[in-house]
Amino acid sequence: MDPIDRLSPEPPVWRPDWPAPAGVQALCTTRLHPAGGAPSLPPYHHFNLGDQVGDGLPTVLAQRRALAQQLGVRPVYLRQVHGCQVQRIAPDTPDGLEADASFSALARVACTVLVADCLPVLLCSADGRVLAAAHAGWRGLVAGVLQATVKALRLQWAVVTGATTQSAPVLAWLGPCIGQQAFEVGPEVRAAFLLRNRDSGRHFVASGADKYRADLAALARQQLAALGGVALYGNDSGPMWCTASNPARWYSHRRDRVSGRMAACVWRH
Repeated sequence: MDPIDRLSPEPPVWRPDWPAPAGVQALCTTRLHPAGGAPSLPPYHHFNLGDQVGDGLPTVLAQRRALAQQLGVRPVYLRQVHGCQVQRIAPDTPDGLEADASFSALARVACTVLVADCLPVLLCSADGRVLAAAHAGWRGLVAGVLQATVKALRLQWAVVTGATTQSAPVLAWLGPCIGQQAFEVGPEVRAAFLLRNRDSGRHFVASGADKYRADLAALARQQLAALGGVALYGNDSGPMWCTASNPARWYSHRRDRVSGRMAACVWRH
């Protein structure tokens, strides 16, 4: 029996444990379907939100409507390409804009990214005025998606508040991603990170001839910490956060190849 078909006591979403300001809300879906509605069928079962993975579009759109109803605001879905483009969004922003991160200072819209091994990072200014979400796989981290997202958030915060500084304190929650025990990469991946920061090498462990196991969450934490003024929460590289190692909870492209997608969202009403 597939692990997802066993009864699970877990809730269908994870709520970040972070000291977000009043009014800021966030969640990360799992593959578990909330009550009501028709779930996706295997191999996407049960709560797939990705519209480009082979699942039936009517089912995916129904799942997305269910999520929007749960949030009480509209999630805006990006066309993610493993780059570093950051998109400002509003309640009327269409889905499908090419970017790997979004930010907003408006209510009634959720900054949203889809993942199934890549790392979702939810962010907000310490006062809750500006929110952002980033999709950070290894290519995005090398490209600088987290640096670009924090920069965009801080620039928008300065515009909103009229501040002369662009170094607003930021909270960042790192969600589930593939863990080091499951993420084997070639030497070219390690070399790409070393070009950005020689100290990145400590987050790679040799696993055979020309192979390494990479700690994606630790690499992201390192990059965010280097920006200064970013408080980190969530994924500490522990086994509970590994998408590939927890099939009853998380989708994983590397584990299953044909896989659904989870959503990580941050918003204000």
